[in-house]
Amino acid sequence: MTAADRAPVRVGVFGLLGSGNLGNDGSLEAVLGYLRAEHPEAVVDALCGGPEAVTTRFGIPATRLHWYRGEYRTASRAGAVVAKGLGKLVDVFRTAAWVRRHDVVIVPGMGVLEATLPLRPWGFPYSLFLLCASGRLLRSRVALVSVGAAPIGNRPTRALVGWSARLATYRSYRDAQSRDAMRAMGVDTTRDEVYPDLAFSLPTPPTSAPSDPSAPPGPVCVGVMDFHGGNDDRARADEIYRRYLDGTIRFVRALVEEGRTVRLLTGDECDSSVVAAILDAVDSPLVTAAEPTSLADLMKEMAAADTVVAIRYHNLICALKTGTPVLALCYAAKSDALMTQMGLGAYRHPAREVDADRLLEQFRALEKRSAELRQTLTERNLAAARRLEHQFNSLTTALFPAADYLQTSRKAP
Repeated sequence: MTAADRAPVRVGVFGLLGSGNLGNDGSLEAVLGYLRAEHPEAVVDALCGGPEAVTTRFGIPATRLHWYRGEYRTASRAGAVVAKGLGKLVDVFRTAAWVRRHDVVIVPGMGVLEATLPLRPWGFPYSLFLLCASGRLLRSRVALVSVGAAPIGNRPTRALVGWSARLATYRSYRDAQSRDAMRAMGVDTTRDEVYPDLAFSLPTPPTSAPSDPSAPPGPVCVGVMDFHGGNDDRARADEIYRRYLDGTIRFVRALVEEGRTVRLLTGDECDSSVVAAILDAVDSPLVTAAEPTSLADLMKEMAAADTVVAIRYHNLICALKTGTPVLALCYAAKSDALMTQMGLGAYRHPAREVDADRLLEQFRALEKRSAELRQTLTERNLAAARRLEHQFNSLTTALFPAADYLQTSRKAP
């Protein structure tokens, strides 16, 4: 049987995609790039949070993740509570029916096995469990590809995440501590690999930042986040947000007083309120805001900057990938691990305890080593690209055995 005689492989992609988070959509873009390059015959569609946005941007059919449209709104009235509960039951059958139509389902990157931001067990963890359980029951291969994981204190969430990982056909992680976290939850990770985040496989725009150390200081990109801490910080969420925002405003104001141009960047639609608060507090023409709609937009902004200060994980990745020195406001271990892996471990600052004076000290130290760090990032980015190429080859072997066999046959003498 030739490749032309075979039925096309049916591939589904799953996650909170098209919902306004640029990092999640960047992971989807990376996987679609792999599929179109290595498996152009595959028929691809999505089960996701924002189906209209996914179809418009990526050109694939998409189905809404939840039957109940108010899934992520707090249910306060009796009718909404009943509808949300009914939705959980309906989603069992909707998810199984969707999975059954596919040979392979890919969960592209994202922190799907962590709870570093506020998360309820019956939200996305429940949806992921339904996906993985349906895949095991219906013999569809489910792959968790370069995903993030972290220790989880809430027992129901930990149980759902742990079983989701156990039921998946393929697992890989975006850092070693993610694999360690799953091992600590009782998941057998013996055959699981660690690869860079999928966003490292995306195209990189050319840098336009000056390399001449005698040139006047250039623009600074400041990536912001609507940050209130994680699941364990709910009691002091407002305090954490206020301290983060006040510290960021003081930092931006200090840069402006030195005559520096500041460009504010977001990573999710919800971050726009933080941008507005900073612009209101620092009334200066030197401070402007971008409106990125993709990781490519973020990378273009960062490639034109001298230095980046950012909090969102994928904002950090965009800066690192463009080779722009970055100072990270870290809210989770994944950010610490990423910065250390890329050779910038000394340039981290706690997002929950932002100290503007200390942040300025670290920023100035970072800029003094700019040329050296740019060279380091060039080398680390090349290594990341090679690792991701290996990841995609492994995916083909694990998920597309027939396609892998055909490729091997074509190469045989």
